[in-house]
Amino acid sequence: MNKLDEAIRKHITNAQRIVIKIGTNVIMRDDGTIALGRIYNLIESVANLRKQNKEVLIVSSGAVGLGAQRLKLPQKPKQLILKQACAAIGQSRLMSVYEDAFEKLGVITAQILLIEDDFTNRIRYINLRDTILKLLEMGVVPIINENDTVSTLELERTVTAEQGKIPVFGDNDKLSALVMSKIFADMLIILSDVDGLYTSNPTKDKDATLIPVVPKITPEIEAIAEGAGLRGRGGMKTKIEAARIAINSGGLAVIVNGKALGILDRVLAGEAVGTVFLPVSHLSSKKRWIAFASTITGTVVTNSGAKSALLEKKASLLPAGVVYLEGNFDRGEVVSITDESGLEYARGIVNYSSEEAKKLIGIQSDKIEYLVAQKNYDALITRDNIVILS
Repeated sequence: MNKLDEAIRKHITNAQRIVIKIGTNVIMRDDGTIALGRIYNLIESVANLRKQNKEVLIVSSGAVGLGAQRLKLPQKPKQLILKQACAAIGQSRLMSVYEDAFEKLGVITAQILLIEDDFTNRIRYINLRDTILKLLEMGVVPIINENDTVSTLELERTVTAEQGKIPVFGDNDKLSALVMSKIFADMLIILSDVDGLYTSNPTKDKDATLIPVVPKITPEIEAIAEGAGLRGRGGMKTKIEAARIAINSGGLAVIVNGKALGILDRVLAGEAVGTVFLPVSHLSSKKRWIAFASTITGTVVTNSGAKSALLEKKASLLPAGVVYLEGNFDRGEVVSITDESGLEYARGIVNYSSEEAKKLIGIQSDKIEYLVAQKNYDALITRDNIVILS
């Protein structure tokens, strides 16, 4: 059996603020009914963490699945409006399970339903953070989900090229990571129906082995990810994306099998279960928002010289380094920064709209004032508003 490095084990056991994401396939049994025994076991573990004065926040899937079960639908709904109806029915049922069980253990819960605007609008983003932190301070366990009844992003998960926008979140894996990043949590635990990240798909490859620790998310690690499960809307790909946000926020991420009884106790005891992703950096609150919690409204494609200047010299992005633009954006919006091969390596807040920026492509900064009505900066994106993506 693999053993965790003592430093990793200490980081896990000392974690004080923890976000736990519970997937649909953990909430539901294989036959489509609710897995009450499994849920109660997890709730008891969370209550024990509260007794240790640890702060815990739950991001829970399962509303659509519970609604479908309540309506006795023969299969997972496919129509958007039916999914939203199932979410409306299932969300109250899901919360009643959590609330009743936690109440018996003396723990107060709070329900928070989110939509994309709660992240893309920075003022709402900050207000949400402050509310969550206050709840944690009072010893409450917040239970979060996307508001599927009014928000279609998680249910549809499609964005057209014409829109030119990358959504903030389209699944609860990423939502849990954004929340973890927002409240400066020490660890994100993703409870799924798999034991962790394998070298290949274990259902197709009998020689696949579990990867106990991921020091860095490389292209090779990303290539391992596959699509969604039977009832869940995510998959290993979305879990790796969530882990990337968590580790870039200075915390640990753990993917583990939530169907195993006592699994939370084992993880928090520092046992070598699941896959642990190690922290790589600690972004400021503002840069976390730029990198992960804002809608990407366009793309700025740069030449090799500009890319080197941004990566190696921590420079601003000047118009001379821009090759072309994609999408429509206004001043102050967040855009993706890519090289000419299409590889995204940074994100940033633009000083000029796409209409203005098109006039500035490839020119020297001293000519900006002659081409736009109001010159803001010499740079298209200033260094303080650029985040390099690992």
